[in-house]
Amino acid sequence: MPRLTVLICTHNRGDLLAKALASLNAATRPPDWEVDILVAANACGDNTHALLDEYRDHFAMRGDLPLAWLAEPAPGKSNALNTALPRVDSDIVAFVDDDHRVDADYIQAVCRAAASYPEADLFCGRILPDWDGSEPAWVHDTGPYRIYPLPVPRFDQGSIARELTPDVAVPGGGNLFVRTGWSAKIGPFATDMGPTGHDLGGAEDLDWVLRALRLGAHLRYVPDMVQYHYVDASRLTLGYLMKKAYKRTASTVRFEPHNAGSCVPRYLYRKIAGYGIKACTAIGKSRRRFYLVRAAATLGEFAGHWQLRRSVLQEPGSKPACR
Repeated sequence: MPRLTVLICTHNRGDLLAKALASLNAATRPPDWEVDILVAANACGDNTHALLDEYRDHFAMRGDLPLAWLAEPAPGKSNALNTALPRVDSDIVAFVDDDHRVDADYIQAVCRAAASYPEADLFCGRILPDWDGSEPAWVHDTGPYRIYPLPVPRFDQGSIARELTPDVAVPGGGNLFVRTGWSAKIGPFATDMGPTGHDLGGAEDLDWVLRALRLGAHLRYVPDMVQYHYVDASRLTLGYLMKKAYKRTASTVRFEPHNAGSCVPRYLYRKIAGYGIKACTAIGKSRRRFYLVRAAATLGEFAGHWQLRRSVLQEPGSKPACR
């Protein structure tokens, strides 16, 4: 019988982790698959260890999914992933974030996809914000001053299953599963890219997926594989929006091949100045918010180029060209 392991990395989010586990146990289980959970507790100082011990000791009497867990003391999600993945010996491993809940059909959708697309090696599904109606109206704005991307992760490539390539879309790791043999081929997650604690960094999952595709992995988008991302009200403030835009853009600059070894493009200076002037002169909250967030994103792009150039300069004999 084929086996699925659901891998969750968590850091000091005991309450949210409990909800993620509850959603997995509420999901319909396919009769022809074995399903279990592996949790990597990353530098946790809250009630996470006690919660996991209690679950492990009582899951059988409750009829819950079997669970194993390990502690990774080195801070950083990539460290937790790199410790956990070599311990997975199932046919496929699916990634669920500790601040997600899965759809009732999620487990069946994963197993269905693995059986239906034998040519695919890597699979991704939809991540949707878990709106509850208390969010501010501007998050649903689709007009010219909408905030994109929102600080609540979203990945939605429509309702049709298809193969994805880097020129179409690259998913993050929040709703991903992989045939276990491929996780060893791809190698470890980059520890210099992943978030530490709950900071706003993190591009380790994009790097991992791109490495898989360069090695020849086939990536399949499965729309009925759905997870909902917890909406933290503190992420819906202007300060958080700007910080997240800055961090996100700084992290992703390195994934553009034409950026390798270059200096900061001159157009960025004009772009920053333009957004700054528009933010200062904008009339109305939506316009001002939009231009401030775009200015922060452009500053992140600027910082990303500097970081990339500095790393290239450290290589012997390198002479990055400025454009």
